Amino acid sequence: MNNWIIFGFIGQFFFFMRFFVQWLHSERQKKSVIPVSFWYFSILGSVILFVYAAFYRKDIVFTIGQACGVIIYLRNLVLINRHKEAKA
Repeated sequence: MNNWIIFGFIGQFFFFMRFFVQWLHSERQKKSVIPVSFWYFSILGSVILFVYAAFYRKDIVFTIGQACGVIIYLRNLVLINRHKEAKA
Protein backbone atom coordinates (compact mmCIF):
# COMPACT_ATOMS: atom_id res chain seq x y z
CA MET A 1 0.00 0.00 0.00
CA ASN A 2 1.49 3.36 -0.93
CA ASN A 3 1.94 6.25 1.50
CA TRP A 4 -0.79 8.36 -0.09
CA ILE A 5 -3.37 5.65 0.50
CA ILE A 6 -2.27 5.32 4.14
CA PHE A 7 -2.47 9.12 4.46
CA GLY A 8 -6.01 9.06 3.05
CA PHE A 9 -7.04 6.37 5.53
CA ILE A 10 -5.64 8.47 8.38
CA GLY A 11 -7.82 11.36 7.23
CA GLN A 12 -10.84 9.05 7.09
CA PHE A 13 -10.04 7.81 10.60
CA PHE A 14 -10.06 11.33 12.06
CA PHE A 15 -13.21 12.16 10.14
CA PHE A 16 -14.84 9.01 11.60
CA MET A 17 -13.67 9.91 15.11
CA ARG A 18 -15.82 13.05 15.07
CA PHE A 19 -18.94 10.88 14.85
CA PHE A 20 -17.62 8.47 17.45
CA VAL A 21 -16.94 11.18 20.06
CA GLN A 22 -20.29 12.83 19.32
CA TRP A 23 -22.06 9.52 19.87
CA LEU A 24 -20.21 8.88 23.16
CA HIS A 25 -21.01 12.35 24.51
CA SER A 26 -24.65 12.01 23.51
CA GLU A 27 -24.96 8.60 25.15
CA ARG A 28 -23.42 9.90 28.38
CA GLN A 29 -25.78 12.87 28.51
CA LYS A 30 -28.81 10.96 27.20
CA LYS A 31 -29.42 13.68 24.57
CA SER A 32 -27.87 14.77 21.30
CA VAL A 33 -24.72 16.78 22.03
CA ILE A 34 -21.95 18.05 19.77
CA PRO A 35 -18.74 18.39 21.81
CA VAL A 36 -15.98 20.81 20.81
CA SER A 37 -13.73 17.83 20.00
CA PHE A 38 -16.16 17.02 17.16
CA TRP A 39 -15.07 20.21 15.38
CA TYR A 40 -11.36 19.55 15.95
CA PHE A 41 -11.66 16.03 14.54
CA SER A 42 -13.65 17.50 11.64
CA ILE A 43 -10.90 20.01 10.86
CA LEU A 44 -8.09 17.49 11.16
CA GLY A 45 -9.86 14.91 9.02
CA SER A 46 -10.86 17.47 6.40
CA VAL A 47 -7.40 19.01 6.11
CA ILE A 48 -5.82 15.58 5.63
CA LEU A 49 -8.49 14.56 3.12
CA PHE A 50 -8.11 17.91 1.33
CA VAL A 51 -4.37 17.29 0.86
CA TYR A 52 -5.06 13.72 -0.26
CA ALA A 53 -7.73 14.84 -2.74
CA ALA A 54 -5.75 17.79 -4.11
CA PHE A 55 -2.29 16.29 -4.40
CA TYR A 56 -2.80 12.57 -4.85
CA ARG A 57 -6.25 12.03 -6.31
CA LYS A 58 -6.29 15.41 -8.12
CA ASP A 59 -10.07 15.33 -7.74
CA ILE A 60 -11.56 18.82 -7.89
CA VAL A 61 -14.96 17.75 -6.51
CA PHE A 62 -13.43 16.01 -3.48
CA THR A 63 -10.97 18.89 -2.98
CA ILE A 64 -13.63 21.63 -3.02
CA GLY A 65 -15.89 19.62 -0.73
CA GLN A 66 -13.18 19.27 1.90
CA ALA A 67 -12.12 22.92 1.60
CA CYS A 68 -15.69 24.10 2.21
CA GLY A 69 -15.98 21.82 5.22
CA VAL A 70 -12.85 23.22 6.85
CA ILE A 71 -14.25 26.76 6.58
CA ILE A 72 -17.52 25.71 8.23
CA TYR A 73 -15.77 23.78 11.01
CA LEU A 74 -13.45 26.70 11.77
CA ARG A 75 -16.44 29.06 11.87
CA ASN A 76 -18.17 26.83 14.40
CA LEU A 77 -15.11 27.00 16.66
CA VAL A 78 -15.10 30.80 16.38
CA LEU A 79 -18.78 30.90 17.38
CA ILE A 80 -18.18 28.53 20.30
CA ASN A 81 -15.27 30.66 21.57
CA ARG A 82 -17.28 33.88 21.26
CA HIS A 83 -20.10 32.31 23.23
CA LYS A 84 -17.68 31.21 25.97
CA GLU A 85 -16.13 34.69 26.15
CA ALA A 86 -19.56 36.34 26.36
CA LYS A 87 -20.50 34.07 29.28
CA ALA A 88 -17.28 34.91 31.16
